[in-house]
Amino acid sequence: MFYVAGQHREAGLPHDPVKAIVAPRPIGWLSTLDAQGRPNLAPYSFTNMIQTVPPILVFGSDGVKHTAANAIATGEFVFNLATRDLFDAMNASSETLAEGEDEFAFAGLETAPCRLVKAPRVAASPASLECKVIQHGALRDVEGRDTGGVFVMGQVVGVHLAESVVKDGRFDMLAAGTVARCGYRDYLHVTELFSALRPTDRGSWAPGQKDR
Repeated sequence: MFYVAGQHREAGLPHDPVKAIVAPRPIGWLSTLDAQGRPNLAPYSFTNMIQTVPPILVFGSDGVKHTAANAIATGEFVFNLATRDLFDAMNASSETLAEGEDEFAFAGLETAPCRLVKAPRVAASPASLECKVIQHGALRDVEGRDTGGVFVMGQVVGVHLAESVVKDGRFDMLAAGTVARCGYRDYLHVTELFSALRPTDRGSWAPGQKDR
């Protein structure tokens, strides 16, 4: 089967499979403050790390929604890890609320202060990344037309970790109960991992061993 992107219905596919093919993806559970200092919290499907040193995270928004607008206006946002225990609250925070309404309160979540940014974090999340915006812009198609979407890049400047998810000096996704987005209305709960060496490792590290 082949079809021109965007013409999945003509190919007999009622739902676009692209988002399910490029998956699983991190859930960008992002907290911000608006210009009046009011908190906002929402999950974003299109979020990922794009660089390690310094760590840079990017999220995309179909349209300039509250989170993207707040991050661009204030220059800050926080990535909060979505977990299986927090899934229902994360899902509730996706509700479309009026500007200025508090998704933390709506989803029954407590906030916790950050150290280097003003936006709050999800207190119950076992990991949160404080980010400062370094770049943002409009998303354009191959013909240069504005799609209405935007991207926001943030450098991670602070990391919050619960002691319970740190094992042998590593972040333990199984202990955290990380969940990911898988397209359509499907999600993944990380319950099993496997390790493999790269050809360039040349025996310098093996699964189960500590970094040398």
